[in-house]
Amino acid sequence: MTEHLSAKKISESRAVKASIVLPPDTNTHRTMFGGKVMAYIDDIAAISAMRHCRKRVVTASTDSVDFLNPIKEGDSICLESFVTWTHKTSMEVFVKVVAEDLLTGQRVLCATSFLTFVALDPDNRPAPVPHVIPETPEEKDLYDSAPQRADARRARRAESKKHAEMFNPKKPWDR
Repeated sequence: MTEHLSAKKISESRAVKASIVLPPDTNTHRTMFGGKVMAYIDDIAAISAMRHCRKRVVTASTDSVDFLNPIKEGDSICLESFVTWTHKTSMEVFVKVVAEDLLTGQRVLCATSFLTFVALDPDNRPAPVPHVIPETPEEKDLYDSAPQRADARRARRAESKKHAEMFNPKKPWDR
């Protein structure tokens, strides 16, 4: 039996997370660790994906994360995410990362990323997700360009599988 799912507006999946960058969050340059930013990106994207489908989700892929500007100690980091496109059981989520100098109010875009999540049913199998309805010009642009990003992900995944086969050791001592 096919589950009937109503389409949802992109805005319904929007999530925002803000935090202050403290010394333990930074490297020797007093800028935020890239890995910590990536963890925040995955976290906020998962919230958007779950808001959209109201199911448990798993991260299927993360597109490249380009660090455009550093996030300095004492800045606030603000991440915003929303589902931009869906397939049968998967969702593409866009995340933008903005830093704010809390003393001057200056804000700068620091990173963007696209992630793909798969919804899961109670037996941990892929589950259907609702379609999305883009409303703003920016949402429509991201929605319209999503199939090309999905094609690029499929090609990258095929390449990853090829590399995994090539470098997968047969025995733990075969490296």
